[in-house]
Amino acid sequence: YTGRGELSERQMQMAQFLRQLTRLAEEFGVAVFVSNQVVANPDSMSFAKDSTKPIGGNIMAHASTTRLRLRKGRGENRICTVFDSPTLPEADCQFAIGPQGVCDATE
Repeated sequence: YTGRGELSERQMQMAQFLRQLTRLAEEFGVAVFVSNQVVANPDSMSFAKDSTKPIGGNIMAHASTTRLRLRKGRGENRICTVFDSPTLPEADCQFAIGPQGVCDATE
């Protein structure tokens, strides 16, 4: 898909796919993890804390129960921020990714 002329069709197909994922999750009792990219938001102030926005618009937002933002920290550390959740408060958590997989953050 290219351009805004195909936006409506793309959003409808994305919504249909996300509904199918939701049905599978409910039927089989499994968690579904969907990742998407972010882009720079040129409309935001240059000094704003976070000038990125997720791709996918409201379709992705409404299909998700809990949204997390993952970003790189210092060294091997990563930061996970609860961005939007009906049951969890907004909070940050640090962890590291090493040879043994996901582990506690290093100092």
